[in-house]
Amino acid sequence: MRAFLLAVSAALVLAAPAAAGGWATAGLGPPDSGLGAGDTWNAQVTILQHGVTPLVGVSPVVKISKGGETHDFPAAPTSEPGVYLAKVKFPSEGNWTYQVDDGFGRTHSFAPVQIGTGGGNGFSIPGWTWALAAAAAGLLVLFLIARRFRPAAAPVAQP
Repeated sequence: MRAFLLAVSAALVLAAPAAAGGWATAGLGPPDSGLGAGDTWNAQVTILQHGVTPLVGVSPVVKISKGGETHDFPAAPTSEPGVYLAKVKFPSEGNWTYQVDDGFGRTHSFAPVQIGTGGGNGFSIPGWTWALAAAAAGLLVLFLIARRFRPAAAPVAQP
């Protein structure tokens, strides 16, 4: 009986390091703040085994969801080891969650993002820029009006 318990203990001790070796991290930044519905987000996923070594030969998937609606976007390898690219399109505006299935046995969750109404390329101009442009246009109009109605110069007397 004692030999059996020693054999079981040895097997458990030797199996623990082997089981601990199969994990990876997935790095993925959020979409640009101006991204809208229908725009393409070039999601670059970095998969690192043990958080250090670039992991090649896996098939990560970016998963987005809102309510009961979910969409999967497979990521293809890039020229850089461990870096994969998924072309993600949010079909509608609203608050979306996203995850990455690292292709190595784990799904990584990220903070939700707000997707706008869209417009084609993900580029948007902040509201303060429009206010600044309106103020500059107003100053230009005032300058032109003042220039048009300035008093004529008095004639210079000749001796």
